[in-house]
Amino acid sequence: MFEDITVIDAASYVAGPAAATVMADYGANVIKVEPPKGDSYRGLAARYRTNYNWLLTSRHKRSIAVDIASSEGQELLHQMLKQADVLIVNFNLRQLAKFQLNYEKLKEINPRLILAQVTGYGNRGPEANRRAFDVAAWWARTGIMDLMRTPGQAPPNGAGGVGDHATAMTLFGAIMMAMYRRGKTGKGSFVSTSLAANGVWSMGMHVQGMIAGYDPTELLKEKGYSPFSYSYQTRNEGYVMLVGANPAREWPLICRALGKLDWLEDSRFESLREVMKHRKEVIAEMSSAFAKLTTSEAMNVLDEVDATYSLVEPLRDVVTDAQLIENEVLISTGDEDPDYKWTVNSPFEVSDQPKRKIRRAPELGADTAAILREFGFEEEAISGLQERGVVVSE
Repeated sequence: MFEDITVIDAASYVAGPAAATVMADYGANVIKVEPPKGDSYRGLAARYRTNYNWLLTSRHKRSIAVDIASSEGQELLHQMLKQADVLIVNFNLRQLAKFQLNYEKLKEINPRLILAQVTGYGNRGPEANRRAFDVAAWWARTGIMDLMRTPGQAPPNGAGGVGDHATAMTLFGAIMMAMYRRGKTGKGSFVSTSLAANGVWSMGMHVQGMIAGYDPTELLKEKGYSPFSYSYQTRNEGYVMLVGANPAREWPLICRALGKLDWLEDSRFESLREVMKHRKEVIAEMSSAFAKLTTSEAMNVLDEVDATYSLVEPLRDVVTDAQLIENEVLISTGDEDPDYKWTVNSPFEVSDQPKRKIRRAPELGADTAAILREFGFEEEAISGLQERGVVVSE
């Protein structure tokens, strides 16, 4: 689909590069621009036998190591951008100016170029230049951790990379909009998103509730959790989570599944209003009932009545989940590395548009010379750049 698209991925860590990964999955020529010592993201899992973070986010890409802090490196990158379609960065506006990558300059170099930027907190305001990762800007800053907090307890830590991957899909969507616009007008665009914007968007229902004067954190403190949106432990220490978007439907089904039809006649639970009024008692009763069942038994009885629920699947089991494998959420890499037999697929499909076969992430500077040749650099010029330390080749 994107075989004729060249993407320069000059971003670091996860959100920006992951957007480029999605494009690479569908055939884009993605060139990973790294500093001479390598993207620091390479070192995140360096203590492990396999650098699994890098393998996931940098598949299909080719690596060129360039010192874009130098004037020669900037000129080199500008030369590449003349022929590129998309530049992905996670630089703030001050850094874009420092590296001669501000959009006004890029428009002069290539009017069709799409500059795609991801930041922590946006391009305006006193925190525009604040350094951020998703655990800060996506999880902590947007109310997500506050809402997940058990009343009276410290908030749980956010899982790193989760907000990055959500933000990557937003950046990918913005790039697609810019490409659609370019197809109509012939002009490039500057598209931007932030981790904070995506965290608030993900929390949109609860933020909108707060705007309307309904504080979900106060409701939790006052009344506790809903028995219909609660994780119950089973006899063998698994968990099933009920999903109570429609409690009127779920309540009789759950009673039937647990063999507790008498609850439907119990005066404490004679209406949904009363059920919610006695929610702590309901949770205690359900907890006791689920604790007598194994996880498999609990799933079976809930399935029999078509109740809405999910297994709280341990991460160790996610990687062998037959449903996920059948739907190619997890895909085989064909790689000889025993730690990289499978990987996580990009999260959508397009009919009649197969994704490319997995190609292993590159070593630092593995493609520097080849890429420079493709962009018109002569061998003597490439050698000179290498000698002066402007580029590094494997």
